[in-house]
Amino acid sequence: MNTSLRRLSVTIAAAGALATTAAFAVAGPANASPVSPAASYHFQTLNNTADLTFNQLLGINDDGVIAGYFGSGAQGHPNKGYELWTPNTYRNENVPSSVQTQVTGLNNEGVTVGFWSTMNTASMTNNNFGFYSVNGSFHNVNFPTGDNASPQVDQLLGVNDHGVAVGFYTNGQGSNRGYEYNIGTHQFTRVLVPGAPGGTAGPSLTAAAINDHGDVAGFYNKTSSLVDAFLRLHDGQFITLAVPGAAMTQAFGVNENDEVAGTYATGSGSSAQTYGFTWQPGHGFTTISDPHGIGTTTVNGVNDHGDIVGFYTDAAGNTDGMLIQP
Repeated sequence: MNTSLRRLSVTIAAAGALATTAAFAVAGPANASPVSPAASYHFQTLNNTADLTFNQLLGINDDGVIAGYFGSGAQGHPNKGYELWTPNTYRNENVPSSVQTQVTGLNNEGVTVGFWSTMNTASMTNNNFGFYSVNGSFHNVNFPTGDNASPQVDQLLGVNDHGVAVGFYTNGQGSNRGYEYNIGTHQFTRVLVPGAPGGTAGPSLTAAAINDHGDVAGFYNKTSSLVDAFLRLHDGQFITLAVPGAAMTQAFGVNENDEVAGTYATGSGSSAQTYGFTWQPGHGFTTISDPHGIGTTTVNGVNDHGDIVGFYTDAAGNTDGMLIQP
């Protein structure tokens, strides 16, 4: 989800490719537990001084290192990736020769993932290519298919400590195809809704996060007009997550305890609002809304300590990076 490069199927955050917008409508009754009030959290705004108008924080590891970027992606304001090591220590991370880069995820072993572009057009319909980086060495990752969108859209969004990354590509028909990529073996595996064909058919799906158990979180078009989040466990169990009454639910992060972090939207048009959420097995949903951005909050990542990252829109219309701690 989201402005800029990451504009995945209606992404408001962590998923956003340029040119991968998919329409959705208000969801019907959801088969999920009710939403609980927000827990007691400490909210902190973190913005790179290189651009105080637009920052998104997209992933956080167990050492508290954060993946993110600044720059809206509008023409002349390209996305520029970074890692945030302390509240004031930003390390630039951009694919060499790229025009735009987003760092979308990282693990505890020094691996980061994301995507980059050779373009920064006025329409923001730019090509995207996935990458992973180890010790400053960048490697392209693009799903092997002869049915790419034009321009091409390929993104890696998350990676676990075993070197298995997840992401998606967009096909020529405009549908997202989620996949896993094993950095060690260079093997690709599709992430599918149970019962979906193994080829190009099946619902549009984005794989956004993976934990060390191999459990994958993301979102998919449950119907042509309904977007729900999911958690696919390593044993194949597929759990649909839909916030009751939400227009859409998208999962962008998952930790070792299968705590899922994401975003949901209510209303439509000028009355639309976005909120972050966490979901835990046996506990259901908890709403998260930054006090400086109520109704404009997006949650993107969660680590094993329960630390959460994302972003919100402030009263001046700026997009601000957000760290939330229990």
